Amino acid sequence: MGYAVVLGESLVDLLETDRDGELIYRQAIGGAPLNVSVGVTRLGGETQFAGSLGHDILGDRIAQFLRATGVGTRLLKRVPVPTTLAVTTFEGAEPTFTFYGEPPSYVLLEAADLDTGLLAGADVVYAGSICLLRDPFREAARAAWRVDGPLRVFDPNVRPTLLPDRAAVDAQRELAEEFFARADLVKLSLADAEVLYDGASAQTAAERILAFGARAVVVTCGAQGAYAAVPEGGSMLPAPSVNAVDATGAGDSVMAALIRRLLSDGFPAGPAGWERNVRFALAVAGLVCERPGGAVAMPTQEELTARWGALV
Repeated sequence: MGYAVVLGESLVDLLETDRDGELIYRQAIGGAPLNVSVGVTRLGGETQFAGSLGHDILGDRIAQFLRATGVGTRLLKRVPVPTTLAVTTFEGAEPTFTFYGEPPSYVLLEAADLDTGLLAGADVVYAGSICLLRDPFREAARAAWRVDGPLRVFDPNVRPTLLPDRAAVDAQRELAEEFFARADLVKLSLADAEVLYDGASAQTAAERILAFGARAVVVTCGAQGAYAAVPEGGSMLPAPSVNAVDATGAGDSVMAALIRRLLSDGFPAGPAGWERNVRFALAVAGLVCERPGGAVAMPTQEELTARWGALV
């Protein structure tokens, strides 16, 4: 089994919670791509995380966490700015994010920082999320996307609080479609699809993304499950029933599970293979939702088997 290179942001989430009637913010290591890299590793895969990280005590904690988890840090760049904070508030179990730090510590990875040999040797390269909204990271991701060899997986991970007007939404859609065109797999949420494509359904969004050139699309739909589509057709797969307490990182865990299956089994030959992989990913996400948040909620294969048995 080979390895995945995950490009993107790492940051610290401040998660809103109530303790004895007082509103407090619990610190958690996060960032969608970091969550993905941790998720793949905890499921038994090998990853290298490529990103920029503030040179401060919070950055030190993130770097230490990555190493302790087993995530490779050969492409981790330390930069002389404070580590970005994401204040996370909730409606039920669903999080809303507000970001603090300028410039964001996670956008300072440059194309020249990449090891093209390490990228070319990977089985999977992941790009996506909010780091693509800014240079120089955007150009680094484009450079990684041009490297031949690995399967390319992409997640737009739309954050409406970072898109102040229609022009910003249009720009994000155009950027996402640039990456869709060469993606082997696109994973996005139904909320992402609705922002990018004016309230589109999962099926409609998947069909549009396939038309740009993506080979497979998975649209997560919260408690309803996920829609998986390839050019031969698509299907809606139900999520397992869970007692959700925090959905932070659930979508990232779906991507992590799908990457883990790509590393172990390769690209599925047809719809049945994708359905199998998505069922596995939804089981992973279900367990994540039953635990409080982000990277630390990513499960191991043993924990999945203990929770779901034959389902995984």
